[in-house]
Amino acid sequence: MTVVGPFGLRVRDQALEADVQTGLAAVEAGLLDATKSEVPFITEAAQHLIRAGGKRFRPLIVMLAAQFGDPYAPGVVPSAVVVELTHLATLYHDDVMDEADVRRGVDSANARWGNSVAVLTGDFLFARASHILADLGPEAVRIQAEAFERLVTGQILETAGPRDGRDPVEHYLDVLSGKTGSLVAVSGRFGAMMSGADESVVDILTQYGERLGTAFQLADDVLDIASDSHESGKTPGTDLREGIPTLPVLHLRAQAAQYGRQDDLDLVALLDGDLSDDQRHAEALRRLRVHPALEQARRDTVRYAEEARATLAPLPACYAKSALQELCDAVVHRAG
Repeated sequence: MTVVGPFGLRVRDQALEADVQTGLAAVEAGLLDATKSEVPFITEAAQHLIRAGGKRFRPLIVMLAAQFGDPYAPGVVPSAVVVELTHLATLYHDDVMDEADVRRGVDSANARWGNSVAVLTGDFLFARASHILADLGPEAVRIQAEAFERLVTGQILETAGPRDGRDPVEHYLDVLSGKTGSLVAVSGRFGAMMSGADESVVDILTQYGERLGTAFQLADDVLDIASDSHESGKTPGTDLREGIPTLPVLHLRAQAAQYGRQDDLDLVALLDGDLSDDQRHAEALRRLRVHPALEQARRDTVRYAEEARATLAPLPACYAKSALQELCDAVVHRAG
């Protein structure tokens, strides 16, 4: 029983472990190959976050989903490279929008080379992902295009905020479904589809990825407040400082509006103030870490992870199914 993939996932079968490890190693090689350029500086920038590491959460799901068909089918590894390249590209763009200084424990690309290079590097990664997709067939291109549209729509909705009268928490969960759930859903779909699994299995693993992706992002929301930089790989409270409305903050605002407790109103006022001041930022983090809103966000994370687990019920019992179930537990564990 060996630890593989993100969060210390334990694979309980040697054959499955070998398949996953071999697949992830091939994805790693594929990522480096896909990001090579004739211009050395572009190669350096494009491989910056790849070489910094990362959980490879989406490729892992591709590998596990492929176990329900032929895991050695030629499209499995390239499709995993596509979803990870797409994810990496969004990180370059996210760090520009968030003005983040740290990503995966290293300087963010925008901090190191400036916003223009970071944005263009993200575009370069999108282009390389599209090049690989072209060899996977028109259906794969269509699936990825639809997911990318949802991803961008989610980002725009987050930037625009909820329309008048819309529940901010409901709006935010829709944002996450697009921003994160869509690409994790594609990971499950590509793995099953490229392996030749039955259409019913493809549908199940797509739904699983959608729900697990949302749980994964909710866990990140909790980590942004509850973790230190060593644990999360980025500066704690980055979203908080930039005024990004993560779920714990939305729950806090809802409780302040509903109950009018002075401590809650004071904390909301602190969050609405200038959090570029390190002392105010640290005080906001300290108070949020002990607020019931953080525990409420943890419960929401558990709910989505349990929904992901429930979608797997029709699948036959096997080690790959057990590993996918354990991923649900691992995501919840991240959130504490």
